Amino acid sequence: MLELIDSPPIAVAASPGPRRSSGTARALVTGGSGFLGQHLVAALARRSQAVRIFDLTTPAVLPSGVEYVRGSVLDRAAALQALDGITCVYHLAGMAHLWTADHADFDRINNIGTEVMLGAARKMGVGRFLHCSTEVVLLPPQRRDRPVDETVTLGLADMAGPYSRSKYLAEQAAFAASAQGQDVVVVNPTIPVGAGDRNHTPPTAMLAHYLSGSHFFLDCMLNLVDARDIADGMMLAAERGRRGERYVLGGENVPLAELLRTLERICGRRTARLRVPPLLARATGSASEWIANNLTGRAPIATVEGVRLALRSSRFDSNKAARELGYAPRPIEDALIAATRWLINDGHLSRNPGLAEAPVV
Repeated sequence: MLELIDSPPIAVAASPGPRRSSGTARALVTGGSGFLGQHLVAALARRSQAVRIFDLTTPAVLPSGVEYVRGSVLDRAAALQALDGITCVYHLAGMAHLWTADHADFDRINNIGTEVMLGAARKMGVGRFLHCSTEVVLLPPQRRDRPVDETVTLGLADMAGPYSRSKYLAEQAAFAASAQGQDVVVVNPTIPVGAGDRNHTPPTAMLAHYLSGSHFFLDCMLNLVDARDIADGMMLAAERGRRGERYVLGGENVPLAELLRTLERICGRRTARLRVPPLLARATGSASEWIANNLTGRAPIATVEGVRLALRSSRFDSNKAARELGYAPRPIEDALIAATRWLINDGHLSRNPGLAEAPVV
């Protein structure tokens, strides 16, 4: 169980690189070792931005000149230390999965962790605070005929489950801080795709599931976006976004059936062909989650919240980010190829002959 803690002084590790003057703008990336975090850190480093990662997990790769501070967003003392000299916070840290053995962890990490970081940044006089939310807080309980965008207004009761509720509350904390004068901007990425997702967040787990030979799928609409484009969008929002505004960072709207056909073409093998009726999907989610909660303690193959989100899935519209920020995501196929290659090369998929010989280029 995670708790708010105070910690002794923490060590800072840095990869070899040029020293920067104390007057240089500095960015703190919470969750910088995660899937989106590593892409954002790499993008910032390529622009010679001074970057510090704040994460409990050691980064797989530490770009030249980037610092790593080990710590939790629930640890106020560690957060204050990590924020020393920082001028912009990218708050990405959170629990991105749809199931955990203790559902209270969603609120502790996603909601309370955001409140801790907002308060610490305010105390340290940090200028801009970019909060990374999610598209699920914008999905109405019923599918819409028109695309989802920033104008959607929902309440806590509209959320699909504990993950969505925790992210909704975190977002509300960010908007409240902005209303009180803190320079906060919010981004809502859709479904990120790309290489290097060591934590197997739901998008990567979904790709692995279908590439491993699953025969069944629940028809839904996905908005897929290259993780590198989300990183670019976050930097644009930090630079150009208006205080107190949200920006949807999406890519291509792709029905799952179409995605499966694309994966077949990329990998040279059949994927799922049998559609699961919504009633059966709900029953499967309920049964799988009950077994995980009460018997196995391991992540289920489906969750109640995941099924609900699939059934309310809709198209997304990123025109506001394009218009105000200059956000311009690339076609999604390159990211799908990169994700597939990474899953195969890193041994996350079974090495059956069809997959091992897949023309992933």
